[in-house]
Amino acid sequence: DLLDSLLQERGQKMKVDEVNFIPRVKAEDGLEEEEDDEEDLIDPATEIKEGCAESSCASAKARLDECNDRVTAKSKTSETCFEEILDFYHCVDHCAAPKIFQHVR
Repeated sequence: DLLDSLLQERGQKMKVDEVNFIPRVKAEDGLEEEEDDEEDLIDPATEIKEGCAESSCASAKARLDECNDRVTAKSKTSETCFEEILDFYHCVDHCAAPKIFQHVR
């Protein structure tokens, strides 16, 4: 035990009963319960954003996909599709924001 070894080094060996006042928690304790709780939670924003990407933002997504295909087809290019990504995310955020805030409590 780390505490016992430290106390021995200082020559102050305490009885085990005197040391038990220090709460000891293993890292694994309670971890499974938290993971189970997290698995049950579903963020409605994810579904809302996916819906917006497929419906309202389909044209921005198509432009992004075209750019991505163009860039990946080339071995050397300076094109990054940054503008298309920003346009797509702006569209998704603009579409999803009012729907997401309906779920905020």
